[in-house]
Amino acid sequence: MRKTSMLVTVLAAGAVLLSGCGSNDDSSSSAGTSSSSAAGSSATSSSSASSAASADALLKTAGSSRYGTIVVDNKGKTVYMFDKDTQGSGASNCSGQCLVAWPPVIADSATPEVDGVTGQVGTITRDDGTVQATLNGWPLYYWKGDAAPGDTTGQGVQGVWWVLTPDGARVTTPPS
Repeated sequence: MRKTSMLVTVLAAGAVLLSGCGSNDDSSSSAGTSSSSAAGSSATSSSSASSAASADALLKTAGSSRYGTIVVDNKGKTVYMFDKDTQGSGASNCSGQCLVAWPPVIADSATPEVDGVTGQVGTITRDDGTVQATLNGWPLYYWKGDAAPGDTTGQGVQGVWWVLTPDGARVTTPPS
């Protein structure tokens, strides 16, 4: 038992050393960018992630979802709409703790870039001054529970959060 404990300690220390060595290579700046853009777990990390992501297409289509073709960001992260928002109102009804779980999709311009999205893409200005992307007048959000590109674990949460098709229609198919 003592040998197993010592082996685990040695392996853990080796892993720490190896991960430290890998961070000094030329790919560290791109690795840092992708890890911060994948975070999306708070409003501030989502803001910096989306701004960095918008250099390519901010919103695009993903055809490999179990809900059919849906809208994702350029990193493949699924975006959602919220039934408690009012379509076309120019405002978001998600604030406080809601934003911790559902960070807004932040745009770095009033006309977010798209690839394959046919619905009307626009923006609203949030109370904090950030610019949030919209699709057919619905403010767009990420779900903190989506860990990897293509995840759709936010679909149907509390019966009010939905993925969108490229034309901006909400998909109300419940998760299976």
